[in-house]
Amino acid sequence: MTRQTFIPLVLFVLFFTGLVVIQFSTPDLPDNDGFYHIKFAWLMRTEGLKPDFPYLPLSILNGEDFYDHHFLYHVALIPFTFGDLRLGAKWAAVTFSALAFTAVWYLFHRQKIPYAWLWALALLGISEAFLYRMSISRAQSLSLGVMALGLAWMFEGRYKHLAVLSFLYVWMYNAFPLMIALAGCYTVAVALLEKRLELRPLIYAGIGILAGLIVNPYFPNNLIFTYHHFVAKLELAESIKVGNEWYPYDTGQLLENSLPTLVVFTVGVLALGLTGRRMNTRIATTLFAVLLFGAMLFQARRFIEYFPPFALIFAAFSWGSMIDFDNSMLIRLTAGRQKPLFPVLLGLAIIAGMFKSVPAVQRQLADSKPYDLYEGSSAWLAQNSNEGEIIFQTDWDDFPRLFFYNSRNTYLAGLDPTYFQIYSPDLYREWVKITRGEVENPSRFIRSDFGARFVHTDLNHGRFIEQAENDPGLREVYRDDQSVLFEVITP
Repeated sequence: MTRQTFIPLVLFVLFFTGLVVIQFSTPDLPDNDGFYHIKFAWLMRTEGLKPDFPYLPLSILNGEDFYDHHFLYHVALIPFTFGDLRLGAKWAAVTFSALAFTAVWYLFHRQKIPYAWLWALALLGISEAFLYRMSISRAQSLSLGVMALGLAWMFEGRYKHLAVLSFLYVWMYNAFPLMIALAGCYTVAVALLEKRLELRPLIYAGIGILAGLIVNPYFPNNLIFTYHHFVAKLELAESIKVGNEWYPYDTGQLLENSLPTLVVFTVGVLALGLTGRRMNTRIATTLFAVLLFGAMLFQARRFIEYFPPFALIFAAFSWGSMIDFDNSMLIRLTAGRQKPLFPVLLGLAIIAGMFKSVPAVQRQLADSKPYDLYEGSSAWLAQNSNEGEIIFQTDWDDFPRLFFYNSRNTYLAGLDPTYFQIYSPDLYREWVKITRGEVENPSRFIRSDFGARFVHTDLNHGRFIEQAENDPGLREVYRDDQSVLFEVITP
């Protein structure tokens, strides 16, 4: 085995092992959406790469307009759908994150960063919030890997590779505009430092993205969905409560869950001031990128998946380019030999970060909802309702688990509440009032306006449950310690 294959293989194994320790500290999945993604990949394996999707008929993801905006991610999940789907989702999260971390090493390696392998290992201790996001069975881990590869190919001038990568990014995940943003950072850096206009990264990334949008298995539904997701959704941002990931951390939370990231970024800035050397293009590019992702993080915590790794990338480039490691202040003379102190300090910092972050992530994962949540109620619905019959659920984010356990039925809302609101604003407003317990005798509206015969609710909707129990048109048909099912009995 050559050195070129040995190092990345060993690193992948180390990343994989560290992520396994985190992921399998609990039997549960840390996020609801993982249930949807692995079940959809199972449908792709059993029904074809474009399975019918009738499951959200009152949303912009209804059967006629459906667009799988995670298409390639779901394809990548298919090998993990043999056997227990829950375990498959967990192994997929570990595998994809380990691949993404290895892609960051590849960026360091190709750019000849000293101690590239050590810098890459720092990903395991840089932020507990970042590691938590990397433990979720969603596409953001592969997205990070794609962006690391894209940055490497920008720096190397491999723009045709960048175009192909951008094309695949569109098919994989709807965060593909980030590739344009990254190319923009590079273009601005070149303009400021080299006094020339380098538009090829933007052009090739743009060509790849445009081709991915047009040459698409879901064209033209993908264009309509993309408009709704990036434009219409922004207009609704203040009028609807979406998932917690779309809200920012407060300062205390960020200091608690990502202190090593902030230290790494500060150390990277410090390196710029320790020498009189001129900032180069790659340092400026990564600095602009980390500032961009930092600004995005202040708007929504979901961007914690990009800010820490790019802070690390910036610091690695800053120190790797600004310090001559053979003749720097970080060399200690011992027994007549020169021994670099830098890797020792970096290694100790990595170990300290891991001792802080890994147990914290494990504790956070331990607080995940039980993986069998709604298994009982879903089984009852599958046995006692008609195939394709719509279920009135009181929470949009219950959909992934309901769908995971019961794909015989369809549901009102799921994946994102704005998909329901955009499709039918009036029905959405009525649904919100009913689920908040603001409507007396809701059975008549549930049946007539939503066409539902069964209602699923968790136990947290106390006001709705009170209204339902006082409604002569609703009869409780199932209850466990997780949820309640009601049947509409009015004509």
